[in-house]
Amino acid sequence: MIRLFSTHQIRKGTELEGLWDFTTATQMGENVEAYRYRLPVPGCWEMHPDFGSYRGIGAYRQAITLETRSNLRLEFKGVSHTAHVYFDGALIARHYNAYTAFECVIPQVEAGSHELVVYVDNSFHADSALHVPNDYYTYGGIIRPVVVEEIGDLYIQNVMFTPVKQDNDWHGSWKVVIRNVGLTKRVVSLRGLLAGEDAKMGSSLVQPGETVEISALVAYPGVNEWSLQDPNLYTLTAVLTTEDGCDCDDWIDRVGFRTITTDHGKIQLNGKDVFLQGVNRHEDHPMAGSALPLHLMVRDLELITDLGCNAVRTSHYPYDERFLDLCDEHGIAVWEENHARGLSLEQMLNPNFGWQSEQVTREMVQQHFNHPSILIWLF
Repeated sequence: MIRLFSTHQIRKGTELEGLWDFTTATQMGENVEAYRYRLPVPGCWEMHPDFGSYRGIGAYRQAITLETRSNLRLEFKGVSHTAHVYFDGALIARHYNAYTAFECVIPQVEAGSHELVVYVDNSFHADSALHVPNDYYTYGGIIRPVVVEEIGDLYIQNVMFTPVKQDNDWHGSWKVVIRNVGLTKRVVSLRGLLAGEDAKMGSSLVQPGETVEISALVAYPGVNEWSLQDPNLYTLTAVLTTEDGCDCDDWIDRVGFRTITTDHGKIQLNGKDVFLQGVNRHEDHPMAGSALPLHLMVRDLELITDLGCNAVRTSHYPYDERFLDLCDEHGIAVWEENHARGLSLEQMLNPNFGWQSEQVTREMVQQHFNHPSILIWLF
């Protein structure tokens, strides 16, 4: 389960949850002769009795079968902590940081069976400035869900929605990122469906291999505010249409209408002072490591609300989006951190600290932007 709701109706996707072939490796990308194990994904390799304290490199393998030729988009919600992704033997992506998602797009993949191999490194070394020996454990593995999607040449890469209150009336500021992975220029138009409004948001020329942004401000009269007491949520749908009138892609998310201000040294939610009573929570469990299944996330939320709390701090990294979905639904305020904390000056002088901190911060904000429960970003 990627989210607590369907994120697409037009785009075809399959989650790759299940058992993957696994073996240890001595270096990223090495030619592995045999996979001796089958490990669950999502999962941490430390949950297997042979790898309870293993710190190093592991290789995961899975087969992907296509019925027809298509562009493929792979999304990894979290790989701990460094990932190199190979498709049919070719390196297609590298990513650093366990707690943010990343995508790989492979154009024009032929029908048939294909090999996906993900090399994962959880070791501590100079190339890793943020994952260091710390007061919480850095697990190894593909710790969050993976999905493979079949997309056309044009697809929606991201939607960022900002609620805006003007003269006591609610509006929404949309920013939609559209990518063309094809070989020809295309003209696309965009519609935005939200709270009973079907808004035409404009059109754009998209050159091959490029991305464009379409922005719009839309009025939403009569919507109810999102608050800790009444966490009202609305389904947002962006629909991408080609020049021939065909709906080629979509993006579905949930949003809430609320304002956040900081006047007189206090935080206001919808213009009223809010007093946060919360907990510091880690994504860690003795039976799951950092690959928490949904029922353990629900249990954590139940414990938080049973304590009378109304807030949670994501100690000390961006969270699995399913837990953020739960906070959206239950009116729990979130203080989300970017995973660049608790480091000494010497550690911050690591030449990789700057770009790794910038990357995880940017990915955290872009990927979690629409969650109304997030009241505080910590950089």
